[in-house]
Amino acid sequence: MKKSEIRKTIYKIRKKNFIYNSSIDYNKFSKILDNKKDKIIGGYYPYNYEVDILDILKKLEKNKFKISLPKIEKNNLMNFYKWSFKDPLSINKFGIPEPASKQIVNPDILLIPLLAFDNELNRLGYGGGYYDRYLAKSLKNKRIKTIGISFSFQKITKVPVDQHDMKLDIIITEKNIF
Repeated sequence: MKKSEIRKTIYKIRKKNFIYNSSIDYNKFSKILDNKKDKIIGGYYPYNYEVDILDILKKLEKNKFKISLPKIEKNNLMNFYKWSFKDPLSINKFGIPEPASKQIVNPDILLIPLLAFDNELNRLGYGGGYYDRYLAKSLKNKRIKTIGISFSFQKITKVPVDQHDMKLDIIITEKNIF
């Protein structure tokens, strides 16, 4: 199956099976984190039936982790900006909330939404390549732990992979950690 066909199929399944209050247990999530409080977490604002990680981000912030969210920029690039739950958000051209902050940060840990994944920790996103480009650029300067966030029903047998696709370190669902 082609990537575009998988995207359409999994998106329909995710929309149909989306449970508004379905989220990942913080205690399970915290087991995969380094407990150094000076870490910068690159999160995302849930959109389009993605797993809601806002409670996790709140608890991380309460536990003295620094939070950041992505912002889409010119030339289809993305950077992460400092953000707190006290800070305002603006809506980008895709309808996704982004931080109003002007302070770019370089996350140590990225929480990455996805449409599909496989046992090899390959991720299929929406097709814009934002995370792949961000990681390709950022990994030249520092090690970033990448954690895919998904529902368990988004797992497929094999994600088609191109040379620019970046594998994840871990994938966590409401049921399992891969």
